[in-house]
Amino acid sequence: MRAEILSIGTELLLGDIVDTNAAYIGRRLAEIGVDVFHRATVGDNTERIVGAIGDALARADVVITTGGLGPTEDDPTREAVAAALGVSLEVSEEARRHAESLLARAGHEAASESAARQALVPGGARMIGNDRGTACGFIAEKGGKAVISMPGVPGEMRGMIESTVIPYLRSRMGRAGSVIRSRVLKVCGPGEATVEDAVRDLLHGKANPTVAPLVSLGEVELRVTAKARCSEEADAMIAAVEAEIRARLGDDVYGAGDDEIQDAAVRLLAERKLTCAVAESVTGGLIAHKLTEVPGCSEVLGLAVTSYSNDAKREVLEVPAAALRRHGAVSREVAIAMAKGAMALGGADVAVSTTGIAGPSGGSVAKPVGLVFVGLAWRQGVACARLSLFGTRSEIKERAARKALDLLRRHVLRRW
Repeated sequence: MRAEILSIGTELLLGDIVDTNAAYIGRRLAEIGVDVFHRATVGDNTERIVGAIGDALARADVVITTGGLGPTEDDPTREAVAAALGVSLEVSEEARRHAESLLARAGHEAASESAARQALVPGGARMIGNDRGTACGFIAEKGGKAVISMPGVPGEMRGMIESTVIPYLRSRMGRAGSVIRSRVLKVCGPGEATVEDAVRDLLHGKANPTVAPLVSLGEVELRVTAKARCSEEADAMIAAVEAEIRARLGDDVYGAGDDEIQDAAVRLLAERKLTCAVAESVTGGLIAHKLTEVPGCSEVLGLAVTSYSNDAKREVLEVPAAALRRHGAVSREVAIAMAKGAMALGGADVAVSTTGIAGPSGGSVAKPVGLVFVGLAWRQGVACARLSLFGTRSEIKERAARKALDLLRRHVLRRW
């Protein structure tokens, strides 16, 4: 079965609202084996919506729309669907009673006109109940194809998807149904080109499962997707490809699914029964923030210091004044001293530090914007990494924080 998703609303085109509905619908359709090859967004204009629905019906078996089902005249989805299918609008008494009940409960006793409009559906359509709002959705069928329309409010739409739309689509698919499952592997360290070279044959050599690279700030993701008759079969297909990717990339793969680099770091520290401390300058507390977003972080993080000024570096972390004078705050020597100071102050097994220049000003030929030093200290030694990062100020901070956490993770992996 093929489906298309049509998001309706001028506010989406203007960028006033981010379209999370289409992403959610796409994920849920993939999980039950429905193919989605096209998505579109159209403003609140009846003629253009009719055209978009017609184009989608020419390619797909089912068109799913969100938005434009409100109580005012600038909510034209009902009229557009009816026109696209060549039917007239009719009143659903069930939808009218539902809208009137919710409006009365909210104190809108004189809202009969609003309720009447929200009760309109294309002739012969089946209503989709809405437990969270006044506007019901509907399923309109014609010529073996269907248009499913739901409100644009995300919570209302999701409730309809789960209660009605997914069961409806499953019933249409019958035994021909299949499932599409995906698993995302998270890679930190090598760049996109390096990762692609390592798995090139997997990216282009198979139609099922497929492997697709996705790039995010400072990381690469590999999405493995399989289509099969059941979830167990798809998961087994994915597991085989995942094992091959992990064998090739090794420690560069730090997690999967919703994992973030801080999850991997905290998990590893907890497994090894180690504690860490953090000393930050350029990242301004971002590493500590990321770590404390992970449940159970209190077991491994004992101390976090944001020592932005040289005075704070000297007085709190006991960075030698001579090192600051001779090498400057942005240097290998100071990064190591910060890490050693944090480890001693926090009584930790290992500590990580950052110092650098996030810009947009403050750089020089010798020390350009984006130069960051990440220090590591542990009871048997010290280490430091020099990074040359790019991007806006916030992007440099984010990349530095992720890289520092990855270096901490790799250090623990190799030494404990």
